[in-house]
Amino acid sequence: MRATMSRKGNCYDNAPINSFWGSLKNAVIHATRTNAEAAIKEYIEIFYDRQRRHSRLGHVSPAAFAENFRNQALAA
Repeated sequence: MRATMSRKGNCYDNAPINSFWGSLKNAVIHATRTNAEAAIKEYIEIFYDRQRRHSRLGHVSPAAFAENFRNQALAA
């Protein structure tokens, strides 16, 4: 991972990734490496990529957006 830097005084530059790492640390603080890897993969592949709502998609999850898009395409 590479740190990003923006103009001086922009406190929101790294806020999303810092929040992610904080949540991750709380979730796997006492886990073994194998358990931690499994938890990270589950979080990213199950929740982050499929379930979380995204403002760019009209505040629906990516999975729901894809399903709606597929249904509209089949109906047309």
